[in-house]
Amino acid sequence: MKTSDAEILQEYGPYPGIDRVGGVTYDGRQVWLAAGDKLSALDPASGKLLRSIDVAAHAGTAFDGRHLFQIAEARIQKIDPQTGQVLATIPAPGGGGDSGLTWAEGTLWVGQYRDRKIHQIDPETGAVLRTIECSRFVTGVTWVEGELWHGTWEGEASDLRRVDPQTGEVLESIQMPPGLTVSGLESDGADRFFCGGGSSGKVRAVRRPRRGAAAGGGSKTRAGAKSK
Repeated sequence: MKTSDAEILQEYGPYPGIDRVGGVTYDGRQVWLAAGDKLSALDPASGKLLRSIDVAAHAGTAFDGRHLFQIAEARIQKIDPQTGQVLATIPAPGGGGDSGLTWAEGTLWVGQYRDRKIHQIDPETGAVLRTIECSRFVTGVTWVEGELWHGTWEGEASDLRRVDPQTGEVLESIQMPPGLTVSGLESDGADRFFCGGGSSGKVRAVRRPRRGAAAGGGSKTRAGAKSK
């Protein structure tokens, strides 16, 4: 397993009224962060909050190119980002123990925190299509250029892990500095990971290692971003 130390490119926040950051996602222009009772949109260039949607937002967040998906306790909400309307809900596979969320290949991928699992689920029904066993508590989940990554958080230690999407074997680990925890994870499709900072109320951009060829797995496409 390849191990390296995280390079923090930028810190955003904390922001008034946001005591904790859960899930994060990226729509090609804005970083969306889950803050308990609202979803807020962050401009990663200026660091300013642009707007907020009043909706339950307790953990993982995802974007499929048109809609936001948000874990709210035991359910996953499909949200229109323009109006803030909840269009549909499906059951979360962990029944309230879910953490990370991302979109890839037409499906949702859900991190199950204490059970140390990642589930691929049908976004229409919530049916579990496959399950990957992990070796640490799972927070955020993201796909980028065919690679499956997830965040971890045990005690006060966190890292970002690239895992084999078939076996769950850890292929690479990016170690966060002591005390900097990861509560959500999303790629920008290029060289940055956006990481929720839990009770710090911050979002951090971490450099993603670049490779000449992508490792096997899925892909991800969203509006305003290249295939991931």
